[in-house]
Formats: sequence, C-alpha cells, structure tokens
Amino acid sequence: MRNKVAAFLEQAWVTNFIIGVILLNAVLLGLETSDAVMAAVGPLILALDTACLIIFVIEIGLKLFAQGLRFFRNGWNLFDFVIVGIALVPATQGFSVLRALRILRVLRVISATPRLRRVVEGFITALPGMGSVFLLMALIFYIGAVMATKLFSDAFPEWFGDLGSSAYSLFQIMTLESWSMGIVRPVMEVYPWAWAFFVPFIMVTTFAVVNLLVGLIVNSMQDAHAEESNEKTDAYRDQVLARLEAIEKRLDQR
Repeated sequence: MRNKVAAFLEQAWVTNFIIGVILLNAVLLGLETSDAVMAAVGPLILALDTACLIIFVIEIGLKLFAQGLRFFRNGWNLFDFVIVGIALVPATQGFSVLRALRILRVLRVISATPRLRRVVEGFITALPGMGSVFLLMALIFYIGAVMATKLFSDAFPEWFGDLGSSAYSLFQIMTLESWSMGIVRPVMEVYPWAWAFFVPFIMVTTFAVVNLLVGLIVNSMQDAHAEESNEKTDAYRDQVLARLEAIEKRLDQR
C-alpha cells in the first residue's frame, strides 16, 4: 500500500495539480489584502483558502504514510512540513505574525518544481564559498566605515557621524542608490578630494566583490546541471545495457 501511495504521488498530473493549488493559494492570499474584494467575496476566498490548506495537509499526510521516518530525512519534505504547519497555527493575537507568514506557502512551488529546486540547491552549494566573499566584504566595509568616519564626520554627522551611520551610508553607495547627488557630490563640495575615497570603494565593492558572488552562484548552478546530466546519462546507459542483456539471454535460449 505504501508503494502504491508513493507511486501515486510521483505521477506527473498529481505534481501539476499540487503546483496549481499552490499558485491558486498565492492568488487568494493576495486577494485577502484587498478590503474591497474581501467585502464582496470574502467568505468564498476564505473557503477556497481552507480547501487549499486541506489539500496540502492531505498531501503531507500521504507522504508521511508512504515514506515513514524517511520523510524527515529529506530537506524539501521538512520545508513543506514547516510551511504547512505555520498555516495551521490558530489565528490568535499572540500568533498574528505567524499567521502573516501564510504567504510562505507560495514557496512550496520550489519544492514541487525540479528546476527551481536545482536553482536553490546551487545557491546552497555556493554558500561556503560565499562565506569567504562576505568576510572579505565585511573587512572592506569596516575599513571604509572607519576611514569615512574619521574623514567626513565633522561636516556630515548625519551620514558619517559614527561607525554605524558610515557603514549604512557606504552600503547605500555600494547599491548605487542616489549615491552621486545624494551623498558623494555634497561631500565633494566640502572635501574636493573625496572622490579618491569613494571611487575605489565603489569599484571594489560594487563591481568586483558583487560580481564575484554572482560568479560563485553561476558556477554552482552549472555544477548542479552537470551532475544532473551525468545522472541522466548513467541511467540511460544502464537501461541500454539492461536491454542488451535481455536480448542476449533471449538469443541464448533460442
């Protein structure tokens, strides 16, 4: 019975149905934010939302029955279990924040879609390498924040008055959000040589370190795709060998 349930859950139409329910639930949760829509068809939206939740609970229950304790060894199963569990939290005042996290149910489309899973797995694989890059960026920000505080705090205390303010201002500069007219040019009106500090900082953080992070993620995703291709090739080769062995046995019997 467990094998039959597992085979049922792995069918393509079942997976597509679950993805459709997830997307429908995402639309319903978005409609709940509109007072006009809720005033018009609020009971229907709430009923459909409850129906979606029931489907999710049934799916999780079937997976638990089919896989047993193996269910909790799969990271994506745990992810689905937590997301659905958050939706079951009662709507009391103390749990209002958790109830707002119901929208996280939309993330279940990641676990239900193999291509999206590969993207997330590639990102997770890149995390160890990204840790070194984040450490490098933290050192650059710390050095830059100390220098900016020493250099510009007297004239611009709102931006560089202390270490925290300097770090936040440098982060804004790194993102290129109103960095020129908003911060750098006013500073250069008082300190004409300030460009010698800001331009190298932007070149190092925005163009070098950020692109290095992107490169690590891309490489990890390429490795994930390569592993998937190798697995498909090995599976196809095994199928061909099995067929050849079956043909040879038939010929020997004749």
